Parts: sequence; C-alpha cells; structure tokens
Amino acid sequence: MRQDESRMVLSASALGEVQRASATAAGELLDPARLRPNVVGMGVGVKWTNGQPTGEPALVVLVAQKLEKEQLRAEDLVPPRLGNMQTDVLAIGYPIAGGGELGAGSQTLAKRLRPAEGGYSVGHKNITAGTIASCVYDILPGGTVSPPAHGIGIPPKYYILSNNHVLANSNAASLGDPILQPGPYDGGTDPADRIATLSRFIPITLEPPTPRTQHRNLVDAAIAEGPFHDLDREVYWSGYVRGWRRKANVTVGMLVQKTGRTTNYTTGRITTINATVDVGYGGGRVARFIDQIVTTNISAGGDSGSLVTTLDNVAVGLLFAGSSIATIVNQIENVRSLLRVEVAEEIL
Repeated sequence: MRQDESRMVLSASALGEVQRASATAAGELLDPARLRPNVVGMGVGVKWTNGQPTGEPALVVLVAQKLEKEQLRAEDLVPPRLGNMQTDVLAIGYPIAGGGELGAGSQTLAKRLRPAEGGYSVGHKNITAGTIASCVYDILPGGTVSPPAHGIGIPPKYYILSNNHVLANSNAASLGDPILQPGPYDGGTDPADRIATLSRFIPITLEPPTPRTQHRNLVDAAIAEGPFHDLDREVYWSGYVRGWRRKANVTVGMLVQKTGRTTNYTTGRITTINATVDVGYGGGRVARFIDQIVTTNISAGGDSGSLVTTLDNVAVGLLFAGSSIATIVNQIENVRSLLRVEVAEEIL
C-alpha cells in the first residue's frame, strides 16, 4: 500500500475515537428542526488537507456541494470541531434512491437472461428497472453462530436480492407481486418475463408522514422467490461471491467493485462509514438512513440493487442511492440479518 493510500485508512484506536464522537455529534448537526442548508449527512472518515489524506480521524460532514464561507450565514457554517473531534467536509450531491433519472441500460445487462445473474436488469412490474445483487437463500441452521459455522441442510427456497424500491416499489407493492427480468423499462412484460414473486421487504420509513427524528432506516432491501433453475449466484464480470464482511471490518479507504444494469462494471473507494444520510425518494419524500457506507461515484440510475464487494469478491454492501459524485451503500451485515438471507456462508 502506498503511503498516501495508507493515510486513507484509520487505525483501530482512531476509528473507535471518532465513532464515539459521531454518536453524539450526528444528533446535534442533523437536527431537522434546524438543519443547516446544504448538509445532507455525516459520517466517519479521514481528514484531508490540501487534497491529501492525513490519516487523522474526522467527523465527515456530507454536503450537497462545497460553498465558500461568504456564501453561507455564520450559523450555517460547519464548525471546525464537533465535541472533541475535528470535522471535514465532503461533497456528495443530493442522494436519490436509484441514483437519479434512469438512463439506457447496458446492451448486455439490460437483456433477458436465464438463469439470471447478479448485475442484470430486474424490477417490480410497476417500476422502471434496477439491478439484481445476487441469488440468496434463507439462513440455514448453524449459520448464525459465532464463530461462523456452515449452515446445514438444503435451502428450500431461492431468491433474487435487490432493493425495496426495485422489488417492492418503495413499500407500495404486495407480497406475491410479479418480478420481471429484465425490468419493465428494458422490455420485461408479465407473464412472459416473470422470474420471481415478491417474498419480503424491509419497510422504509419516510417523511412525510413520519418526522425524520424518528427514522432508523438501515437498509433499502427486498427479496423475491424464483425457481432454482432461473437464478444464478454468479455476478456478471466479477464472478462468485466468496464471503461477506462484518461492518466492523469495512474500512475507510477500502477499494470496492460492483456490476450494475446501467454502468456495467465499476470500481471505487469507500470515503465514509457509519454515515447518517438523508435520501430522496421522489415526490418530496425523504428517508434518513443510519450506518451507511459512502463511496466515490460508482453508479447511475438503474444500478440500484447492485452488490458491492471487495476486489477479491467479498460482499460488503447493497447499493441503493447516489448522485453524480457519490454512491450510498447499505452494510451487507444489516441486509443479511434483517432479511435473514445468506449471500455467502464465510465471514471474511
């Protein structure tokens, strides 16, 4: 690892220090009653000076765009310190679930495929299109103990993993609804292209009607059951997932990859972890998410649902939102535990 790259990674002691500071500072900085204009979130990261990482821990204030001090009122400036921790400012645009307007899909990944792989177009019958993360299955007996033990038995059901807003139409769908591959925007029709039916999803708390102070969203995630012969655990381009990583071991500076319906194969770097981020869901609706990963921009509209892994194919997250300059990712540990599904048995 080059010296500048090593300074993007926090030591264990520095990480613990800044995470403790984040727990109290987030409530102060992101109070909806006096939310600073331009601020969209806050997380844990590294202080940058003159365009270079310092290796020092910082509370990273996430803003839509960087503005000169004279463009802001004094009370809207990000303080140089929050509590006992220095701050830094990172521009990430206005995060939108799905990453914005849907563009033309990849000539490969927007097509019908059986068995369908991770990276390909998919969607609820009433949406446009998103991306398959991978094929998953219910956690088997013996698969939840620590240290990890292999699940025992034959999975009775197999599922497509993707986002709530891709498979469950942002809470509006009903269990059993048809899931199409490719998604409707890419020509998928029901019943000809039905590949699965919606099985379960984690509801997203939205404002309105629920005030943002009450939001505890962790994931935008759902699964849809399909026939075994129509689903493949391989992710197009990158291959099979070797395992998954606990969120405690997902670090700032880590290189990641994804394959998605719109932008194909991309790589990036984690800039912020443990992030609290306000994400737009259209129609004036906003959902506040906690414990998120922020990366450099690796996605565009239609890539929602992509599985984000390390460069050696260890799952770290589920892509669900972004802008033209950053991507927002759910921790795979949270996705796994809330949906009770296995993306890969090994914890790596």
